[in-house]
Amino acid sequence: MQNEEIDRIVLEMLGQVAPEAPLDNLDAQRPFRDQFAFDSVDFLNFILKLEEKTGVSIPELDYPALSSLEGCRSYLGAGSQ
Repeated sequence: MQNEEIDRIVLEMLGQVAPEAPLDNLDAQRPFRDQFAFDSVDFLNFILKLEEKTGVSIPELDYPALSSLEGCRSYLGAGSQ
């Protein structure tokens, strides 16, 4: 997957889990939970939606790698190479 596609998917899934999140001004480097109200249940739901949308199985040990937009780009982008 290319970054543009990953961004689109990640933003779509974040919007479903945290509809009040200000996704227009998202800092790709900062963790989601540092930018808007995003608790552990929201994060788990986000991961599950990412798995469903992308078809990528994400082991629990890898969850921290997906805590930011840049982390999602790196993780999901690496899986498509």
